This record gives sequence, structure tokens and C-alpha cells, in this order.
Amino acid sequence: MITIKQRSGRRTSFLRFHSLSIAALGILLFWVVLYIRSDPNTHGGAFFGNAIADWSGSVVIIIATKYLFEKGSEESRLVKERKKKSWQYFLRCHSLTLFLLITGGLWTILYLRMNPMSKWGQVVGNIVSEWVQMLGLVLLTKKLIERGSRESHK
Repeated sequence: MITIKQRSGRRTSFLRFHSLSIAALGILLFWVVLYIRSDPNTHGGAFFGNAIADWSGSVVIIIATKYLFEKGSEESRLVKERKKKSWQYFLRCHSLTLFLLITGGLWTILYLRMNPMSKWGQVVGNIVSEWVQMLGLVLLTKKLIERGSRESHK
């Protein structure tokens, strides 16, 4: 089994260290396989297609928030203060938003070139919607709070 040496010197398995990402990717793959074998004009097929969009958004949030940042967003990791005037600092502070904008733009271009009523056109349309929702939540959590939410306590 692959192990990773932690800062404390103790070893932990790769599977344990990334179990949430692996499980979410497995569930996403499960929905893709079911959708490939289904008729999108049935309730099950429509559900599987929608589940692909939902779980792809979950996978992105799980993995992207491990490595990308959004300054001021409670949903993102903290940005270590460095050179505040540099363009690299800007890119680092807003890497989550930039990632969602760029990948969302690519999904949108793909969607615009597809038949929206085709089997995969519907899925890609749902993915575009999911990306817009994720970007909106990242931006909204920069300034807005929700009473009783752990993330809103400062």
C-alpha cells in the first residue's frame, strides 16, 4: 500500500489521506456508467445525467479547495500573506475563482457547440449550471454571512 510521510514523521496510507476525493470520484464514475447504459428520456436516465453534474461539482469543490484559494471566502483555504502588490499574489488569492471561470468558460463553449437536446448535451448544460452555482457561492461567501453557520463566525 502506498504511504505518505506526515510532518510528524508518522506514515499514513494514501487511501486514508485522500479517501474523500477517491470516494467522490468513484461515485461520479458510477453515475457516468449508469448514464452511458441508460435512456436519457426515462426518469432514471435523466436522474443519472443530473447526478453527473452534481457530483462533478462536488469533486471539483473537494479537490479544488485543497489546492486553490479565494481571499475573503470562508469556503476556501487561507492565503498566506506575501507580496500584496504582485500579479502572482493576485493569481494566488483568486485562484479558485479564476479556475471556476476558466473551466466554466470551457464547459460553456462545449455546451454551445452541442445539441442541447442530445444525451450528453443535457449533461453538459447541467454542468455549466453547476459551475455557475459554485462560482456564485464562492463569491457570495466573501462578504455575506448566515446566522448559525460555522463558516460565518469570525
